[in-house]
Order: sequence, then structure tokens, then C-alpha cells
Amino acid sequence: MDFTNVSLTALRVFRAVTEQGTFTAAAESLGYTQSAVSRQIAAIERAAGTELLERRRDGVRLTSAGRVVMRRATVVLDEIDATRRELSGLPVQGGTVRLGWVPSAGATLVPRALVALRHSDPGLQVVSREGGTPALARALRAGSIDLALLASAPPFRAPDGESPPLVLQTLTERALRLAVPAAHPLARGDFVDVADLRGQRWIAGSSSGTDLLMGVWPGLDERPEIAHVARDWLAKLQLVAAGCGITTVSASLAPAAPPGVRILAVRGGPRELRRLLLARLPQPPSDQVVRMAAALRAAALADDSPATAPTP
Repeated sequence: MDFTNVSLTALRVFRAVTEQGTFTAAAESLGYTQSAVSRQIAAIERAAGTELLERRRDGVRLTSAGRVVMRRATVVLDEIDATRRELSGLPVQGGTVRLGWVPSAGATLVPRALVALRHSDPGLQVVSREGGTPALARALRAGSIDLALLASAPPFRAPDGESPPLVLQTLTERALRLAVPAAHPLARGDFVDVADLRGQRWIAGSSSGTDLLMGVWPGLDERPEIAHVARDWLAKLQLVAAGCGITTVSASLAPAAPPGVRILAVRGGPRELRRLLLARLPQPPSDQVVRMAAALRAAALADDSPATAPTP
């Protein structure tokens, strides 16, 4: 076992694989080929003298040795990033918290919390990034973020099956909404009846796997017509504004809707609720994490969405 010659590139690749859950997704996020990622992982496992990742059909999972390496690698990479910022003339402040958030939280809640923190807690440095719920849960487990805003839909299962479970707090719980073009017949009223959603053209959220129907109202009793596919929320809403179709949206995105889009409630059928969760590892949080969590809760309250669980 000799870590003397382990490169920073190998550490970054190892962290990316851990966070993304597969070699393919890590390669895409880094702009590498999959074979390059495989070589870096093989090199770091040779240095460790043991397997760091358990290869499974549904992706990879850290072994006990992998968790040790990931914990140490996170410290090293964070210190390198801090050095880069200092050498670039950026201030290295006393307290730093690393926040991950799902796209719907980035529309209003995260910016509102960051604005409030600049006034109330200017010494706290926040480094944030967007991601999907599974990737952010893995990033929490890997120790590369401290706090995460995750999305949850019925039946509201835990974000992952790992043990011990993550500490979760529900910040908001709201009904799913519908985005329709302002000139669309469905936009004439203040709500849409679920029966009127049959035969509509939909803008879906992704083109891969089970994510294909994201953006389509759940439980429709027909095969939906997918007119367009877009991952970005702004692109989806702009397609709606252009009259290209309709899509589902989180209620939190209503303030960010562009002109030409109406955000409406849907009546009839089961009520489709969506939760925004604040998640962290099950260990005593640092002071920085407590302050960041408090700002996020305050932002949620300012948005008329009461927090309903114990403080992290």
C-alpha cells in the first residue's frame, strides 16, 4: 500500500465516480472517456492495495476502505481548491459550507437564502452546485457536500437505501402544478380539470430511462404524446411560452415563469404532492451547516411554506 504517487486527477475521478454512481456518468461529468476513468480508478485501487468500489448492476458503492479514502480525498481536494482561490486573490473566509440543490430549489429558495446570508452572516462562504436527488444523496455520503436540498414524490421513500439513514427535514410540501401557454384553452380558468389533460402535447423532462415521463401529469390513462424533451427547466418553460406543449412544474417555479406561461392547479384524481427536503449526514452538524440550514428554513417560511421537522 503506497499512496505517495496518487495523483490529484485520480482523486477527482474517484470522487466523481462516487458522486455520480457509475463510471459512465462520471466520465460524462468530467469530459473524460470511460476508459480513462477506469484507468484512474484502477490506479488508485492499486495504490490502496484493495478494492475501493463495489461494482453492482445498478452502479458502484463505496467499500469500507473506499469510505476511508473518500473522506481523506475530500479534505485534500478542498484544501487544493482553497489554495487556488487564495492564489487567485479571492478571500478565504473562516466558515465554508458546501450545498447541493435540485433544480426546482434553485429558482427562488436558494437565491433568497444566499441574499439573506450576505447581510446576516457575511463571514459564511457558501459553495453550491445543482444536481439530481440520487447524485446529491451520494455526494452527501461521500462527504463532498455538507447539506442538500432534495426532491421527493409519493410514496415519499428515503433518498437512498444506505445505512445509517440521512437526517431529513421537510421544508415545503406543495401540490404539483401545470404550466400551459397563456393562449391555450386550458389557460382560460384558474385551474385545470385532470380529465382535460387527455390528448394534450407534453414537454417531457429527460430522454433517458424512466425519466422520460417527467413533465407529464402522473397517472394519465393514455399513452402521452411527447412533443419535446428538455432537461433544463427554463428551456421547458420557454417551450411552453412558445405554445409547443404543456408540462408539469414544481409550485416553487411559478415566480420564475416567463411571460406567456400560466401556472395552474390541477383538480380531480389523486392529489400530487411534492416535497423539498433538507438532508445531511447523521452526525452532529458543524456551526456553518446549522447557519446555512437556518437560512434555508427562513427562505422557505418567507415563501409561505412552513418547515415541519426538527432542526438539523
